[in-house]
Amino acid sequence: QLQFVESGGGLVQPGGSLRLRCTTPTFRLENYTVGWFRQSPTPGKGHEGVSCMSGTDGSTYYSDSVKGRFTISRDNAKNTVYLQMNSLKPADSAVYHCAATRLVPDVQLMCMTIGFSWGPGTQVTVSS
Repeated sequence: QLQFVESGGGLVQPGGSLRLRCTTPTFRLENYTVGWFRQSPTPGKGHEGVSCMSGTDGSTYYSDSVKGRFTISRDNAKNTVYLQMNSLKPADSAVYHCAATRLVPDVQLMCMTIGFSWGPGTQVTVSS
């Protein structure tokens, strides 16, 4: 089972920025399609794929709710995936998780994929 360590969350005011990090001690992320997902505190709401990145051609996908504000990147030497979040809004408040697979090369499809096993993630709270 794939295991991830997400970090970088916190409490930030609206309009602020955070940079999330995702790494794993169990395998190399290189060549995997990776993605950031978030789970809203609203009961019954599932995970939303906010940004995904190809492991082969570097293509990216962003959901409409974060396009223009979030940037996904990866550093294969550090085995780490990042999510730079700018102009944060209260609606961005959620627990953020990362996921990776070699079975879904299309980045948009990756962000629509369900069934990943989630760890604790990192909490992002946007509030004044």
